[in-house]
Amino acid sequence: MKRKQQRTLEQIYKRPASGNIPWKDIESLFKALGAEATERSGSRVAVVLFGEVRVFHRPHPSPNTDKGAIASIRKWLEFYEVRP
Repeated sequence: MKRKQQRTLEQIYKRPASGNIPWKDIESLFKALGAEATERSGSRVAVVLFGEVRVFHRPHPSPNTDKGAIASIRKWLEFYEVRP
């Protein structure tokens, strides 16, 4: 994992959840963890990681991911013991 991806992981674990994490950074983190991301209809992205498929909404017009999605991602990573 590169330093930027490590910083993104640290931001995801900050409390309260940040609303300033660009989606592209989260997608890069997922790929570093071995995920495969595919486009779905609209602005949805399917992420296959840990043998699971999770579907996220790519934010627009702002590139930043909302706090609810960050909390969901944190919970998912915590379950599989991915820590900063």
